[in-house]
Amino acid sequence: MADDTEGKGYPDAIVRPVTAARTITTERFAVSPALAGHVDYHWYVGWELEHPHDQQVIPQPRIHVAAEDGRLLVHGIGRRPFVRHLTGRGHTLGVSFLPGLFRPVLGSRVSAIADQVVPAQDLLGVDDRPAAERILSIADPAEMAAAMESYLLEVGLPTDPVAEDVRRWAALAEEDRSITRAEQLADRAGVSLRSLQRLFSEYVGIGPKWVVQRFRVLEVAARAHSGEVDWAAVAAELDFSDQAHLVRT
Repeated sequence: MADDTEGKGYPDAIVRPVTAARTITTERFAVSPALAGHVDYHWYVGWELEHPHDQQVIPQPRIHVAAEDGRLLVHGIGRRPFVRHLTGRGHTLGVSFLPGLFRPVLGSRVSAIADQVVPAQDLLGVDDRPAAERILSIADPAEMAAAMESYLLEVGLPTDPVAEDVRRWAALAEEDRSITRAEQLADRAGVSLRSLQRLFSEYVGIGPKWVVQRFRVLEVAARAHSGEVDWAAVAAELDFSDQAHLVRT
């Protein structure tokens, strides 16, 4: 399946991508128009392993819903390193919500599920097990995606103009590399820092300082995967206090 989601998501969020490419199969592809206002893209991971493999992924400021272990699991934004232990043969499919756009679906503060993985039924009120069983029984990623979309449409995807504002501000933090601090983002958004912090906590699930820094960290990951990095120069460019701060982050 061709990847027609150029610019969506971060392939460089996959740590040690050369090893990962030899070990797992990954794909990203577009959602249907019915989901496009809420969900950025579908992602697929498949594996067939002789030996166990631990795959690390850099967390992003996005809520994911993934078919795993017989359930649809909602992954809140995690501040800790994310490592998935893979064994044998299997596959999973998930969706990546646009920053801020899971809040209308959840109907409550997204920060309440930070650092948590919760079955979708517990949060969204619609039994996720039949959808998960169907998704995981299918071999074709496109058919898996159709089953995932059916579940999300059954849950419902309400609109929320504030969520759209937050999405635009998160996109600004992502696209404008001159923004390295939350105060700069608040100024560009035309709101107070306190208001921005409150809205990001409620809609994105984590504060704007983390979001801004995370996009810069993903830039660093892309540079690291492409070759040698002048860590001291990058730390200064991205407004980290020093090289050690950048490397630690």
